[in-house]
Amino acid sequence: MAAENRRILIIDDERPILLTLEALLGRHGYQPETAANASYGLRALKSHRPSVVLLDLQLPDADGLEMLEQIKREHPDTQVIILTAHDSLSNAIESIKRGAYHFISKPYAPEELLSLIDKALEKQSLLRETEQLRQKTLQLEKRLEAAETRLAPVFTSKVMQEIQELINAMAPSEANVLITGESGVGKEVIANVIHSRSRRANKPMVKLNCAAFPQAMIESELFGYVKGAFTGAMNDFAGMIAEASGSTLFLDEISEMPPDLQTRFLRVLQEREYRPLGSTRTLKADFRLVAATNRPIAQALAENRLRSDLYYRLNTFQIEIPPLRQRKEDIPPLVDSFGKQFAQQLRKTEPQIAPEAFQKLLDYRWPGNVRELQNAMEYAVVLARQGVIGIKELPAEIQLPVALQNVERNQGDRTNARSLDDVERNAILQALAQSHGNKKKAAEILGIQRPTLYNKMKRYAIEL
Repeated sequence: MAAENRRILIIDDERPILLTLEALLGRHGYQPETAANASYGLRALKSHRPSVVLLDLQLPDADGLEMLEQIKREHPDTQVIILTAHDSLSNAIESIKRGAYHFISKPYAPEELLSLIDKALEKQSLLRETEQLRQKTLQLEKRLEAAETRLAPVFTSKVMQEIQELINAMAPSEANVLITGESGVGKEVIANVIHSRSRRANKPMVKLNCAAFPQAMIESELFGYVKGAFTGAMNDFAGMIAEASGSTLFLDEISEMPPDLQTRFLRVLQEREYRPLGSTRTLKADFRLVAATNRPIAQALAENRLRSDLYYRLNTFQIEIPPLRQRKEDIPPLVDSFGKQFAQQLRKTEPQIAPEAFQKLLDYRWPGNVRELQNAMEYAVVLARQGVIGIKELPAEIQLPVALQNVERNQGDRTNARSLDDVERNAILQALAQSHGNKKKAAEILGIQRPTLYNKMKRYAIEL
């Protein structure tokens, strides 16, 4: 454990106790600090930021329990072990209720105290890691939200125009909506459009990505909790359902929600009320639900990732967003939009796209959909020289000949190789894809001469 995490603050008005504990902890590799009263203790807390506090309940200038409460209020991740000669049951219970990690009476066994300190440090480390994960997840969600916000919906293709008509009709209602489609097609963008055209648009939409949090945390994020509901619940947390009151709740990747939690959430949709974790109060739920998943519904149901009863409750309206490869009419306006956007960000003149490069953008299958197109255009605008985007300014995978773009996707499917010819043809395609179409390198990968490779390409009608 890092040295900065081994600071221990001892707050006790008995000098022999302070000296004994200081010596004991020092011998075992800790960094002890001492304070003979509450005032010095609070100052040491701010200046030294200890991980663990050993606190006596009888202090000359403060009540120990009130001191405990203040420490947990101002330094919630600091672990407090009550070390006192006043070991009544009521003191022990009250100490734990106010946030103490443990209660130990004097005289104490050194081994027991050292073991408690080690466990308290482990708990604090876990709490800090959880908070860091929460912050990183929130930062990631904000970045993704900003990226999704830039993916302005394009309703050029017939299928997207039909989706727009459906949104216009149902957005003002309170009906649940389920949005499906591959990753990157713009499900959150569509959710934003639905919310912006709803009667709840005066409040921000509340978003929870069920795949972004560990399963154990999703329930507390969604329902909220009261102080003391579980280890580490130092304060009340309202939760997403409460935050979405009067607005729209968007649950992304809902098929990643644990099945037992899906059952509990279904009751919220049916009864329009819920209880935060650890609470006995029943609260009203007032939100409009929009959910999304990138898993095919039939697969999610068959694998029990999405409960059928929850699915039928969600599925008042279902919007299936087709992948970009099935609506290529949307590529030109998206390319134009992203080109202008990134040129403005980089303070560059909006680049022109060479015809051959534009054809590459149209021919590419876009497995990452609109988000991949956005990233490709950012890459191209950054590299554009003299105001032109050519083929060399496109990402390497888009530069590949069309015949090689799907090789990696199919190479694991050995059931397609019905004969030795199929196996050989696939091997040649994979080598050409790996070498980005360089026939000399492809021949080296295959261990054959270039003339042999040319003959086999001719035999299998492989053209680059």
